[in-house]
Amino acid sequence: MTDAPLRTDWTDRLANGTAPEPDALRGHLRRIHRDHAGFTESCAMRCRDAAGRTSYAWLAEAVEPARHRVLLDLACGSGPLLQLCHASLPADIRLIGVDMSPDELALARDRLPEGRARLIEAQAQQLDELDDGAVDVALCHWALTLMDPVAPVLEEVGRVLAPGGRFAALVDGPAEAAPGYADVHDLIYGHVQAELPAYGTVDLGDPRVRSSDDLVALARAALPGASVRIETSVVTMSGPAETLAQEAAGFFYAAFVLSPAARLRMLADLAGLLSDMAPDGQPTFAMPVNRLVADLA
Repeated sequence: MTDAPLRTDWTDRLANGTAPEPDALRGHLRRIHRDHAGFTESCAMRCRDAAGRTSYAWLAEAVEPARHRVLLDLACGSGPLLQLCHASLPADIRLIGVDMSPDELALARDRLPEGRARLIEAQAQQLDELDDGAVDVALCHWALTLMDPVAPVLEEVGRVLAPGGRFAALVDGPAEAAPGYADVHDLIYGHVQAELPAYGTVDLGDPRVRSSDDLVALARAALPGASVRIETSVVTMSGPAETLAQEAAGFFYAAFVLSPAARLRMLADLAGLLSDMAPDGQPTFAMPVNRLVADLA
């Protein structure tokens, strides 16, 4: 194993003090998803809210089978949400998955029955293979945060949704909603900035998506006349500190730019932090999550 950290055009531009372009961000994300396909679900599948739901299940609850007959999973990744929808929704509901990573789509294809879902390799800003009004409900699990520019994504969602359609997306919630989340975030970013000082000065994606008020404004601008709301929840997972540290770190894109040696140091420190936050109980990692729901007129 090489001890060199992940470096892409996006990280190189950060290091040089140059603002990365959207194409550099997409290349950076493609590289991570090529080298670590399926990593997002490994953490998300273990986290549960107070009702025992995964974030995928909470998002899927936005689907109303009686009126949503064609479902789009935008940035479907390795297909866990599509698999859940296949298992829990009527078999005659059409499923469509879009992702820009061929490596993630390959995993999605393998986990679904042949022909169950139409899988499309495309960027969320250009859903050219979908006709106007072709979709009744569009879901996006924790990927809208990474999209830049994001306004064209929302406009494309509005184009492909049928009148009265629904868009539901999970994004980062307010850090203060989840005890200890800010400490975990700051620890990971501290290790990353020791190797790449400029990391964090430029957001992955559009920072407005991380603000509830700004996200609502973006959705209303792109989806005129839509009824828009945001709900906040917290998902958690517990376990041995060392295992928990590895799974929690896997949800932070920043962790992937660390060299293997630096990653081991970060994981050791993170395990210590998680243990310190639970002196009399089992270590727990909590993540805040917002669910945006927009209903078209």
